[in-house]
Amino acid sequence: MAKKGRVFSGARPTGKQHLGNYLGAIKNYVALQNDYECVYCIVDVHALTTVETTQDLKQNTIEMALDWLAAGIRPEDSILFVQSHVKEVMELHTYLSMVTQFGKLTDLPTFKEKVRQQPDNINYGLVGYPVLMTADIVLYKSDIVPVGIDQAPHIEFAREIVRSFNYRYNTKALVEPQVKHTEILKVVGIDGKDKMGKSLNNHIELAVTAEETVKRVREMVTDPARQRKTDPGNPDVCNVFTMHKIFSPQEEIDMINTECRKAGIGCVDCKLRFASNLNKNLEPFRAKRAELESKTDYVNDVLIDGAKRARTIAEKTMAEVREAMKMP
Repeated sequence: MAKKGRVFSGARPTGKQHLGNYLGAIKNYVALQNDYECVYCIVDVHALTTVETTQDLKQNTIEMALDWLAAGIRPEDSILFVQSHVKEVMELHTYLSMVTQFGKLTDLPTFKEKVRQQPDNINYGLVGYPVLMTADIVLYKSDIVPVGIDQAPHIEFAREIVRSFNYRYNTKALVEPQVKHTEILKVVGIDGKDKMGKSLNNHIELAVTAEETVKRVREMVTDPARQRKTDPGNPDVCNVFTMHKIFSPQEEIDMINTECRKAGIGCVDCKLRFASNLNKNLEPFRAKRAELESKTDYVNDVLIDGAKRARTIAEKTMAEVREAMKMP
């Protein structure tokens, strides 16, 4: 079956993935493979803009790749590689920086947010992050970038950079990427209020044991207004019920929706039911991950092959770019 185009997406290596990563990105990555030629990149250079040490970077990259593969990324169909393993991205980043206005970079909401988050680490790479992101996308002649609606402005900025480059050098060497809007869920953590993430320790990792999963689920905040089992609850504001709607059978979802409102089921029972259903859903993933871990050097081989295939595309793109720029 003919593919609809080439998709590019990347994520910073944060190690073992959690439910938020899966529902927000990985699940979509897997589904897109059926219709598109997919290029998925672990963007280790981007990670350097926010980390103070690279001690865990290599292992975090392996852990992320293991989770992606176990979740269903197919290296025989998709290109999976590490950003820094294709050096051409740094060259293109430099060239694109010459057509990008500094003022626009510092005006981006994402940059301002990072300044608030890390006021003592406003490095050059942080300012130029969107330019490197653009290089990531266009180096591989990507037609489509899947993002949530809130991320669409980033892709529009990438399109502006491409237009500036193509206009200055009178070329069509670089392709303007198109946005593919996806339903990227904001997955609330076990605290019931903030987005799930490792920095807040409010996450549930995919690869932990069933027992550890139960322990984390038991810590989840439910309906904050419900104090006793005998009090009626409100599933509409309960994060556990939100997760039930993703991982539990429909008949159980309907039962909880009814019984919780009349105190027919307590929060502990509701959590344990969710933990059981989550573990059942994750059984195939965990079995696959364990199998991949047992294959010595498998992930490294996948990433090496992915970089080789990505480099083939990158070299052709850079030949066109240098020709357009009349580089000596």
